[in-house]
Amino acid sequence: MFFKSKYLKNVGVQVIIAMIVGSLIGFVMGPKAAMFAPLGTLFINLIQMLVIPLVVVAIIVGSASLGSGSNTGKVGGTTLLFFAVTSALAVALALALGAIFTPGAGIDIHTINAHFSTQYADKGEIAGFWPTILAMIPTNLFQAMSHAKIIQILVFCMFFGIGLSKLPKQRREPLTAGIQAVCDVLIWMINKVMLVAPIGVFGLMAKAVGNYGFSLLSDVLQLFWVFVLGIAIFAFIVYPLMVQLLSRTSAIQFIKAMKKPQVVALSTASSMATLPVNMETVEKDLKVSNSTTSFVLPLGATINMTGGAIYYGLVAMFFAQLFHVHLGLGAYCAIIATATIGAVGQAGVPGPTFLVVAVLLAANIPIQGLPLLFALDRIFDMIRTALNITGDAATAVIVDGLVCDMADQPAAATSEVSS
Repeated sequence: MFFKSKYLKNVGVQVIIAMIVGSLIGFVMGPKAAMFAPLGTLFINLIQMLVIPLVVVAIIVGSASLGSGSNTGKVGGTTLLFFAVTSALAVALALALGAIFTPGAGIDIHTINAHFSTQYADKGEIAGFWPTILAMIPTNLFQAMSHAKIIQILVFCMFFGIGLSKLPKQRREPLTAGIQAVCDVLIWMINKVMLVAPIGVFGLMAKAVGNYGFSLLSDVLQLFWVFVLGIAIFAFIVYPLMVQLLSRTSAIQFIKAMKKPQVVALSTASSMATLPVNMETVEKDLKVSNSTTSFVLPLGATINMTGGAIYYGLVAMFFAQLFHVHLGLGAYCAIIATATIGAVGQAGVPGPTFLVVAVLLAANIPIQGLPLLFALDRIFDMIRTALNITGDAATAVIVDGLVCDMADQPAAATSEVSS
């Protein structure tokens, strides 16, 4: 009875069971398991229906709250700096693990020739500085929302939120309260949608395993385990250690609190879909202010991709070793720079990413074997998303501790003097 009430009613446990059952059904039925695909599509569509409105209201509320204070620039600057530094560290860790464990060494190229293709060679271009800046400005907000151009939506909503904060208090507060109410309603809706997550995950896993089976995983098994190791090091050592050293939250408290959003991230493979659960965890369990949570987490769900950074670095090492390409210092620097910069603007939604093409081309590594990885991208995506949202939460905790606490100290000192 205890097991039934304590665990089987937990959505996270249900999702894990659904993943296992879906994988087994896909393995047994093969391509016929695609009959369950609509269940997964239904779940993803429900999530995507709510994600854009949630991002809009959350960013506006967060920007309005921060914009009314004197530490707006500090919060934004510290957040972006932390994202950049941790992404670069993640790529460096991936390159180190790749050099130590050599996941691509010893694999017979001839056994995987069937998966070689050059069809992705034209997808590795990263836009220059000015095209990137101009692409961030929406010329039509509603078009940006309909096409899910997350960066453009973020820019407008941050601008709007800061403008809202500059209104007189009596005009600002009713509108802010109304937008916050909309945000609360959307979070409630997504929490209800998450109740059908196990059914959706079952359909997604059945289709994926039914189409590709487990045979491809054996070809890249060494890469997979090294990837999981890199994710684990960052999720359970690097981020908790940073939280322990740079905030008032303990590493153990942080690790325990992140269990629920990590399971949701694994099931959806989407930082955006995990956003409401992550926001609730950070604000209620980790005691981060609403203003910091509403600003940092939606921003992080869009541009903070440490899990992807580890993946890009390891894939580069994997194919360099597979094709016997010697990587010098310049190639390593190119991989780190391309993976770090390219992660900015990568939408936090599930699906294969072609940024890895740019990383490989930057280091002159052949890209013919990429279809071998894209076939299993769903599995990689689920795991790296769990790290991405962990990094978002860690950043919120650290920024709130470093910036907001420092901003409160002068006020506290003033009150003591006046008393």
